[in-house]
Amino acid sequence: MSGLKFIALSGTTAVNENLYIYESGNDMMVVDCGLGFPDSEKYGVDVVIPDFSYILKNLSKLKGILISHGHEDHIGALPFLLKEIKAEIYSTKLVAAFIEYKLKDAGVKGVKINVFDPDKDDVVNIGVFQIRPFRVAHSVPDSVGYAIDTPEGRMFHVAEHKFEKDPVDGHRVDEQKTRRLASKGVIALASDCLGSNKEGFTPSEKEIESRIEAIAKKANKAIFFTTISSSISRMQQAINVAQKMKRKVVFVGRTVDTKATIAHDLGYLNYPEGLVLSPRDAGRLSGNKKMYIIAGSYGQVGSALQRIAEKDHRFLSIEKDDMVIFSSDPAPPGAKETVDHVVDRLLELGADVHYYDLHENLHVSGHGNQEDIKRLFGIVKPQYYIPIGGTIRHMKAYEKLVKSIGVRTDSVFELKVGEVVEISNGKAKKSGKIDVKEILVDGLGIGDVGRVVLADRKTLAKGGVVVVSIQIDKKNKNMLSNPEITSRGFVFEKKDKAFLMDAGRKLREEIERSRRINKATIEKATSKYLGRFFLDEIGRRPMIIPVVIEI
Repeated sequence: MSGLKFIALSGTTAVNENLYIYESGNDMMVVDCGLGFPDSEKYGVDVVIPDFSYILKNLSKLKGILISHGHEDHIGALPFLLKEIKAEIYSTKLVAAFIEYKLKDAGVKGVKINVFDPDKDDVVNIGVFQIRPFRVAHSVPDSVGYAIDTPEGRMFHVAEHKFEKDPVDGHRVDEQKTRRLASKGVIALASDCLGSNKEGFTPSEKEIESRIEAIAKKANKAIFFTTISSSISRMQQAINVAQKMKRKVVFVGRTVDTKATIAHDLGYLNYPEGLVLSPRDAGRLSGNKKMYIIAGSYGQVGSALQRIAEKDHRFLSIEKDDMVIFSSDPAPPGAKETVDHVVDRLLELGADVHYYDLHENLHVSGHGNQEDIKRLFGIVKPQYYIPIGGTIRHMKAYEKLVKSIGVRTDSVFELKVGEVVEISNGKAKKSGKIDVKEILVDGLGIGDVGRVVLADRKTLAKGGVVVVSIQIDKKNKNMLSNPEITSRGFVFEKKDKAFLMDAGRKLREEIERSRRINKATIEKATSKYLGRFFLDEIGRRPMIIPVVIEI
């Protein structure tokens, strides 16, 4: 028997960017492959993806990729990985369609996606692993958990779940199947810990529709409804409200339009013919006859809602007293700051904005709270527990929940990124750590932006840049004139011209005190002297770029 390794390659300390590895002998399986969202300190970065180095190093072992559901933090990094490797994917029908769209959009071809049905007794074979999927309730349809048979026994992997009594899509946790799959004993459970510090059960999503309707009834003009693009159930609720109010529905934004179309074609999103119009056809209707379901609930730069807020959309605009309804929680890192800005701009334009801070309960989490988590514990009854999908504080709260049901806390493995749990002969232990790094995606560049670049961008954002042009006599090594200082984002050059000229004069005096005048000493002296001078004089630290010209 070769033992089993569970590797948290990413996804245990930052809520998103989920990617886990199951490895036994010469067989390896990846579960989920999500992206992360940059926080406010990652200037200009588009997304964060897992470090695939370990997978690439052990590529001969990789037998397949298993996906739990269709949110970006679980599927968003697939195009980046599959540009480098070839591997088959296994998922439910809706998730497969979302992945196909992502791969096509990224120009990735030749990937085989195997679709299984969790309502049947489908068994997925990936190397030595036998996987039996079961339905769970989440905020995106077709979400599943997995019972995974390994050489060391059966593990359960439940990336997201909640015990929703009346889910919008009609699919609750399949408790009967889950109990049956757990009845023969479970060596370990890897499960969502994000709601472990919230009391009770997660409230029902069904209640949101009546709240949306109550607010929408007050609208006399156009309604703009925004939620995350994969939240098909929330879109269904908005569509139901629009239909009751005799408003036409218009999907705006590429991700929302595409995912809504996919979900409708596969039967996961329902509406009668003629209810949904194209933006062009909807332009002939008055505002009080339509509801826009629009991308940009996190205030993403370039999203349809953000462009409308900035008056930069090519065919849509916000009129005074139009209504905007946010049905999402800006939880991802960096999202709150950007969406706050969008909300402020919409309010400035005269819109009636209903958003998260008003506590109108227009969003319900897809993650289980404490009682949801304990209920899963009671069904699965594992020997060991592995919290995933949260942060350190969520893992600590998860550990307390394990203790509250009378289980020793040394059966809980709180893993940081790259850490490994090894199971052998019925015993589990932490077994080392894989070196992983943060991979930042900036435009077409992947991984070429690191701490040094980010530090420079932070300096530029906060202090601006100063370019110092210095001419020296190549032969005599004398300075030919006072340094010329050009500023961008530091001080207003026309107004502060005298200040910059004075800085240049004093810098020349400083340099000429040195016995050695050459390019290297001038560059060093310029950065050191002006850095101190600007801080002392006006309390700012710009980026200083010396340019020494030898004539």
